Amino acid sequence: MAETISPTAPTAALPMAEPESAECCVPPAGRPSLGAEAAVALAARFKALADPNRLRLLSMVAAGEDAEACVCDLTEPLGLGQPTVSHHLKILVDAGFLTREKRGVWAYYSVVPEALGDLATTLTGQLGSAR
Repeated sequence: MAETISPTAPTAALPMAEPESAECCVPPAGRPSLGAEAAVALAARFKALADPNRLRLLSMVAAGEDAEACVCDLTEPLGLGQPTVSHHLKILVDAGFLTREKRGVWAYYSVVPEALGDLATTLTGQLGSAR
C-alpha cells in the first residue's frame, strides 16, 4: 500500500546556507558607479538611438559617401516626410551622433566619428570595471 502524505504533516526544515561574507552585497571599493547626472545624460543618448527610424537614419548617413548625407536623400528610403525625417535628425544631432551643415537650401548631416565610441567607452568603463 502506498504511503500518503498529509499536506498538513510537518516536514523537516532544510538547512539555510550561510553567506560566505556579511559584505556580499556591498560593491567592492575602487569600482566607480554611474552617478545620477551621468546616468541622465547617458539615458538621453540611448533614448535618441531607441527609435528604429533614427537607427536607420544613423546607418544611412554613416553608409553615405564621406559618412554624410543630404536630408533630401533620406526621406524616400524611410518612407517618411521631410519634416519627420528632419525631426529625427535633430534628435540625433542634439544627442551628439550627427552634425548638421546648411548648404544652400539643404541640410547635410555627418556622423560624429567618436560619438558611438564615446558611448561604448562610457559603458565599458562603468560596466566593464565590474568584471
